[in-house]
Amino acid sequence: MRLKNIPGAREAIAGSDLVVHEPMQAKGGWRQVFGNGHPIHVEIGMGKGKFICEMARRFPEINYVGIEKYSSVLLRALQKMACDPLPNLKFVRMDAEEITEVFGRGEVDRIYLNFSDPWPKDRHAKRRLPSRQFLARYEQFLRAEGDLEFKTDNRGLFEFALEELSHTDWKIRKMTYDLHHDEEMAQGNVMTEYEERFSSMGNPIYKYVISRI
Repeated sequence: MRLKNIPGAREAIAGSDLVVHEPMQAKGGWRQVFGNGHPIHVEIGMGKGKFICEMARRFPEINYVGIEKYSSVLLRALQKMACDPLPNLKFVRMDAEEITEVFGRGEVDRIYLNFSDPWPKDRHAKRRLPSRQFLARYEQFLRAEGDLEFKTDNRGLFEFALEELSHTDWKIRKMTYDLHHDEEMAQGNVMTEYEERFSSMGNPIYKYVISRI
């Protein structure tokens, strides 16, 4: 959900060393951006950054890139990291539709889609991040053995995402209709802000892990 406009958000983002300001220039060179050859994991639509910040803390041997469209939302993530920045975490403010202009072929090892905008109107289906159109984009930069993890509390969006797979060469590796009661898939689960809120209301969380192999 988009936050209200926060005065000074764009200026704060422009002055942050945690943000990659010219991401298209980093295409094919993200390991140089981080200064190492560690795997790269990307969260598209990271919201306020709780998930990706926690992942970066837990797994310092992995480089993380958080993608967020809205300045007012990205600012919240930057504020979280202000006192304790992590060398393995970078942020990018951009529209996900341009994602193939930012990462080179095989450059990313894992993609996370967490509680994406459901775009409920049928005419907007291709804007949904687990749509076949976006899956085709991900294929251009996710390595052949890489995974995509998708979580949502929206049953309709989840069923849409499953149906979209039938039009692609992606395969389901793991899937659950109730993540927090699935012993295997809940192991090591890091919750987002939305996930904490929705699960506390008793809503089930749906998740799949897919790959092309």
